[in-house]
Amino acid sequence: MRILLVEDDQRIAKALAETLKDQKYVVDLVTDGEAGLDYALAADYDLILLDIMLPKLDGITLCQQFRRAGKMTPVLMLTARDTSNDKVIGLDAGADDYVVKPFDLPELTARIRALLRRSNTTLQPMLEWERLCLDPSSCQVTYAGKLLHLTPKEYGLLELFLRNNNRVLSRSNILEHLWSFEDSPGEEVIKVHLKDLRKKLRAAGAPGDLIETVYGLGYRLKKN
Repeated sequence: MRILLVEDDQRIAKALAETLKDQKYVVDLVTDGEAGLDYALAADYDLILLDIMLPKLDGITLCQQFRRAGKMTPVLMLTARDTSNDKVIGLDAGADDYVVKPFDLPELTARIRALLRRSNTTLQPMLEWERLCLDPSSCQVTYAGKLLHLTPKEYGLLELFLRNNNRVLSRSNILEHLWSFEDSPGEEVIKVHLKDLRKKLRAAGAPGDLIETVYGLGYRLKKN
């Protein structure tokens, strides 16, 4: 899943981005409000983490403009200001949740997962497909009870397929969801990651065509 982090405090931004990446999220990080709004409108994010006190464009104004553009992506505001009036202003601007700094990282990531579940009725605590099971809270994947040791991109691919199990995903769809703007590679890279993921699934006992290629269109999970 892809998250936009708009935070100008380098220490907080670095720690939070690393924590989110460790939990298999794809993270775009920007440090001012104008860039944050540009990024938010340019890509299909699953969640936006938004500081209020930002250079160039403050978080309240950014959120208001984002909502006026018809965007419904969940927004979680981060701020050092802890008064009920500040919270009301943030929520009235269109934020879905509000966290006060300094925050506890495990609690914040738990609230991120809860907010994602509330915003998407298809987002379940456990993702399953036949004998394949993925637990987003622990980032563990098993097949028939066997633990799979996946790279972050392999995990992201599998999660994307499980969350869209009735869709054929094109390479461009996959790139948009699993790579940040800074890291976006060519589409051939997807074939390499899929090859390695399929190999690990087969080693755990999964059918070789569990992730099937739909020629000319993309990839999808296949029922056996």
